[in-house]
Amino acid sequence: MEKDEARLRRAPVERFAGTEHVYDLAEIAAKLLAEPHQATDGHRQITIAHHGSMALVLFDFEADGRLVDHVADGEVTIHVLAGHVQVKTAGGDHELGAGTVLVLSPGVAHDLHANVPSQVLLTVHMESDHVVS
Repeated sequence: MEKDEARLRRAPVERFAGTEHVYDLAEIAAKLLAEPHQATDGHRQITIAHHGSMALVLFDFEADGRLVDHVADGEVTIHVLAGHVQVKTAGGDHELGAGTVLVLSPGVAHDLHANVPSQVLLTVHMESDHVVS
């Protein structure tokens, strides 16, 4: 099998090319859910945009799926598109339902637990001195 045939998705250089992008999150989530590989820690994820200091990642969580000990060197938004998740930080526990957004400052460690099947759009805006090129 050639390298390109082994790819699960289009290469990032192709997905992130261009200067304007419209994303159909429902369509992306459906494709993500249909991927043949097993979920890891109860979730699948795909980076749908990564430009400069900003990354946009769509997560599809199974019931009881988790994202543990996550931290970023930039501001993070956790936008629950569907379902219900609990996010724990040193500052407290946050119950987030569909349509809810949590904003975390750079360096805030967080654990996410999906109580039910859930979809989450996570955005990271890296600090300018931490941008990887």
